[in-house]
Amino acid sequence: MTEDFILQGQNFIPGSYGMVRINAGTLPSGNRISIFAYVFRSKNPGPTVLFMGGMHGDEINGTEIVRRSIQNKYFSNLTCGTVICIPLLNIYGFINFSRDVPDGKDVNRSFPGTNVGSLASRVARIVTKKILPLIDFGIDFHTGGNNLWNYPHIRYSSKSEEAEELARKCQFPIIVSKPALSKSFRRVARDNKKVILVFEGGEALRLENYIVDKGIQLIKNILIAHGMLDGSLIQQPSIANYTKLIWERSPDAGIVTYLRKSGHFVKKGELLAIISDPFAQRETRMHASKDAFMLSHNNAPVVNVGDGMFHLVNDK
Repeated sequence: MTEDFILQGQNFIPGSYGMVRINAGTLPSGNRISIFAYVFRSKNPGPTVLFMGGMHGDEINGTEIVRRSIQNKYFSNLTCGTVICIPLLNIYGFINFSRDVPDGKDVNRSFPGTNVGSLASRVARIVTKKILPLIDFGIDFHTGGNNLWNYPHIRYSSKSEEAEELARKCQFPIIVSKPALSKSFRRVARDNKKVILVFEGGEALRLENYIVDKGIQLIKNILIAHGMLDGSLIQQPSIANYTKLIWERSPDAGIVTYLRKSGHFVKKGELLAIISDPFAQRETRMHASKDAFMLSHNNAPVVNVGDGMFHLVNDK
């Protein structure tokens, strides 16, 4: 960590903190779309860590995890290093209860971005050019999509020893190896020799204190593990590292009665859900195809054929 730490033209000296506002674009109404980034610096040298939420505007838990960490002053007494916090990356999506930006594009499929592209691409470009060069590693906080509830876990990039090592260092009970998708933040970070972990927990447009507490504990653990925060690391008796993922998809369309939910192990052949047509003419029973841990489940009351219903993981 050098004496100079410049973000958006503002120099943060050791021991200082503050917020910068980075303009990403303007809506037809004239309202500016900005990215608000907080910087907290210790007086002592150390790593620079990014905590970011709201890549998808409807994923409220991630935004609240970072916001509450700032409000509770967890970064005010860093023993070394620097923390950058972006509680809400996609402001447009947030105020419109949307995953995406006005043209329907996904910010997390727009990296590395361009400053002459769509709003999603411009937001991605800001993160790639202004934030990523400053950090050593970070956590991108997400939730499940619409009607999809994720049991809290960490995802790290497949075939990356550095990413797996960082995930294990967090002492989180469940970590999952998953490839970094093309044009995602995790992929462009990996290409730039930076490790980004993804926290997944809860469901879009739902605020859950249970998920927020898990995310905050993750932030504390990763800072304590790197000597950036005083405190005792909460050690896990074991860390489940899952490498094989499969979606159990709906074999029929209709109204769903769910019999199992995320956070539990299921056995091959176990009954997971019953799908009924609305006219009481038929029922379809859905069974697990393998022994596995249930990482995610659908909460939609009505499904179509082929909809993702249960996300199962194991290490075989």
